[in-house]
Amino acid sequence: MSVQAYILIQTEVGKASSVAKAVSAIAGVTIAEGVTGPYDVIMRAESASMEDLGRTVLAKVQAVAGITRTLTCPVTTF
Repeated sequence: MSVQAYILIQTEVGKASSVAKAVSAIAGVTIAEGVTGPYDVIMRAESASMEDLGRTVLAKVQAVAGITRTLTCPVTTF
């Protein structure tokens, strides 16, 4: 069973497009799109576990230049 999460990203002014492009190239990221509102980019990622998601995906996302803040929202099933 895999874990999925949406990651909401705030960027420096004018960096949303380059951040979306950079994070979409990270293994485990299924989609990354620029949006308007309090966040600049929303992405979805998938991994084998929450620990793996943090270690292999989120660590790489947070290293992308131009990102100022992230918020991870794990997907739940009902």
